[in-house]
Amino acid sequence: MSNKLIEVKNLKKYFPVKKSSILGKSQYLKAVDDISFYIDEGETFGLVGESGCGKSTTGRCIIRLFDVTEGEILYRGEDIAKLKESELKPYRRKMQVIFQDPYASLNPTLTVEDLISEPLNVYSIGSKEEKKERVFELLEKVGLNKHHMDRYPHEFSGGQRQRIGIARALSINPEFILCDEPISALDVSIQAQVVNMLEDLQEEMGLTYLFIAHDLSMVRHISHRIGVMYLGKLIEIGISDEIYNHPAHPYTQALLASVLEPAPKRTNGKSIQVLEGDVPSPLNPPLGCKFVTRCKYATKRCYEIEPQLKEISSGHMVACHLF
Repeated sequence: MSNKLIEVKNLKKYFPVKKSSILGKSQYLKAVDDISFYIDEGETFGLVGESGCGKSTTGRCIIRLFDVTEGEILYRGEDIAKLKESELKPYRRKMQVIFQDPYASLNPTLTVEDLISEPLNVYSIGSKEEKKERVFELLEKVGLNKHHMDRYPHEFSGGQRQRIGIARALSINPEFILCDEPISALDVSIQAQVVNMLEDLQEEMGLTYLFIAHDLSMVRHISHRIGVMYLGKLIEIGISDEIYNHPAHPYTQALLASVLEPAPKRTNGKSIQVLEGDVPSPLNPPLGCKFVTRCKYATKRCYEIEPQLKEISSGHMVACHLF
């Protein structure tokens, strides 16, 4: 029996857009539009999709960096979606985030010791000596050492800065970490090191991840289950290998077909499939299936009725009228 740490139910996040005139109708950008999924304790749930599909907004709603328009976010069964800031403090300690840009997320005026011990200060954890010992311990965990404690962020490489960000996220022993494209700003040679380190830390500390990324091969490597998003909607969810070996939704198939093969000879002459057409505006999405304007299998029904997620095999769900 699975032990759900986080359960998202009918989550919506709409951003109001400026009216074009005084009498203009209010418009909303539907960044996340009625999605539901869960993350088991100790699991890595990968979230993939094109830029602007709502991945990062979903993650930031879950850890309540954004207020939620509608829906529930259950953390161990408790709905945190509508909690006030003062009520969120105990949950802030359990949920941390690793941001995409390690330089922008670190205060350049603070030393590494100050950066990593900042969460400990917020929650008044430990004496000065205990905090220093904790910082040293965390630096070793992420592949740095005590000689780095008095340095500033600009003195490190991108990979080292991200390691500092990871150490800071781990400082107060969280249960859940939002990994918001944590490797996309890093060199390819460093990406695998960081992902392997995240896997080791998960095993050692029993962490649960929501891993958001563009790199589909890396998401497959680290994730137990994967959700595919398109224009604010979850269109496919399944076990990692099932999604990669048997993609059901035409959009998922196109995403996987666009992945470059590291050994070109293995492609057997297959050309990369390119998705035609542009992503519709989230201000005015299609009435039926959100993917209908770019789908070669689209029928009249696809334009009129929005497909709902349905299970097509054990744990594999897809929102498509083809099934």
